[in-house]
Amino acid sequence: MPEDTNSPRPSTSSTTGSDRFERLENADYGRVREFLRDRVAFTPREWAVARLCADFRTRTGVEMTAIGENLPELVPFMDEPYTRQAVYQSRRSFERKVREAGATFLYGAYSGFFTVDEIDDITYEATEVARFLVEIEGASRSYDAESDAEERVKMAMKDVHRSSLELRYDHCPNCGERLGEDAIGSE
Repeated sequence: MPEDTNSPRPSTSSTTGSDRFERLENADYGRVREFLRDRVAFTPREWAVARLCADFRTRTGVEMTAIGENLPELVPFMDEPYTRQAVYQSRRSFERKVREAGATFLYGAYSGFFTVDEIDDITYEATEVARFLVEIEGASRSYDAESDAEERVKMAMKDVHRSSLELRYDHCPNCGERLGEDAIGSE
């Protein structure tokens, strides 16, 4: 993406820059890594850079050079500045891991490896971890924004469940006849 290094540092959120990650003020990188390792698939570097890229988004792209040069001042557990390329690489790695984690979760749900109750438990745990990480970042989400996100996830999971039923039960396992909507819907 193009970089706009001459503009002021705009933000799409209420908290930016040095206000982020204040709760981790005295934490070192290794401690943050250990904390994240048990909860998510991304590293502290990827987390911090992805958060800052979202905060420093402009109409023409992301201020990757500004983020990299000021990384130690913006994130307490980061010790050294990064190049523009290192910022870009971290952001791309974060995005790839999020997509892979999403595909892994949906595959588990879609393929029937988990019961509906197990999926509900996984979703609840993931929601709590996500809320906690947002809180650690120094941000907050309004009740309406949280409700909207939860509703979108709920609707997506209903679609996944329905698609899974259709995939698994579109034909009678005994006679091979195509099942109608009423048979699929009764599951």
